[in-house]
Order: sequence, then C-alpha cells, then structure tokens
Amino acid sequence: MTMKSDYEEIRNLMFKLSHLGVWKFSEEGGFFIGETPYRRTTVWQNTIFPKISMKEVEIMEDEMHRRIAPSYVDFLTSFSNGLRVHRTLSLYGYRYSFKRDAAHNQQPFNLVWINQTEKPRNSTDDMFFIGTYNWDHSYLYVTPDQKVHFCHRGDATSLLTWDSITDMLISEINRIYTLFDDNGMEIDPEHPSIPVI
Repeated sequence: MTMKSDYEEIRNLMFKLSHLGVWKFSEEGGFFIGETPYRRTTVWQNTIFPKISMKEVEIMEDEMHRRIAPSYVDFLTSFSNGLRVHRTLSLYGYRYSFKRDAAHNQQPFNLVWINQTEKPRNSTDDMFFIGTYNWDHSYLYVTPDQKVHFCHRGDATSLLTWDSITDMLISEINRIYTLFDDNGMEIDPEHPSIPVI
C-alpha cells in the first residue's frame, strides 16, 4: 500500500522548480510548475493534474474492458490524474475532452488509448501501460505484482524494474532533474533522456 509520505515526496520533487513560476490552473489541484523559454515559446516543465474519482476510473475501465492496475488507481484518485515531468516523462490519465482548445494542455494523455492501440505488439494482457518517455516513446507498464517496468517502443521486454509506482517516480524525477540546469534548460539535448539506452 502506498504511504501518504511517498506522494508528499513526489509533490515536493515536482515543486522543486517553483522558483521558475507556478500556475494553479484548477481549484481541484492542477498545477503547471517551472515556466521556461523553449524554442521561441514558453513551456511549463512539470504538470500535476487534478486527481480523479472512482467514477472516472470506472469510465476508463468500461472503455478498455479491463481493470486498471490497483496501484495506478490509487495514484489517479489519491494524487494526480497523470503527470508530466520536464517534458521528458508523461504518465497518462482520464481525458474528458478531445477538443483543441485552451483546456487541451490541462489534461493528461489518454490512458485508454495507450492500452488499446499504442502498446508494443508483443505486450501481454497482464501488462498495464501507464506512461511514455518523450525521447523515443519508450513505455512504462505495471504487472500484476504492481511492479513498474520500462521497455522500448517496439518491444515490451522489461529492461528495468521498480518495486512500485512511487519508487519509480521518485527515482525517475531525481534522475531527470540531473539532465537539466537550474533554469529548466536541457544540459545536453543530444543525450538520451530515457533510463536505459
């Protein structure tokens, strides 16, 4: 079972970039954190989406015709409806609208799609996909033992494993931060930002 302190640690890590600005875009707990110039525009480095209820979880499960990994249900309903970390790692969640409007960036990528059409061909029914890396669209998935696995885009073979979602996030957020300077700029854009090359 996830400890409340684990989510607090993740929240504190996400807010480590608050010196670059914070925009609370939802009264239910949605935050953009770390405003940084990027390719002639401004982007937010980290995003925490407002957590969802079991009603939204059930809607996704009905669409997918399968259960969401219990540890990920806890994450979605207790902490955040997905995350974005330094434009590098995205965890997926419930998407209530697909319109291309101002609210587009205030929603996570669609958890249903990643588990229906976007996963590697050799994935199995006991793999529940939860996120991707921007570098090469590598995946993260959860197995029935609630461990989190990293795999490449075209092959679901596990290349790295963490004991839990919170262990993975704490480890990965800390690792990803080492790839950026204090102003949120990538130190070496040519260096792969995935955990295993």
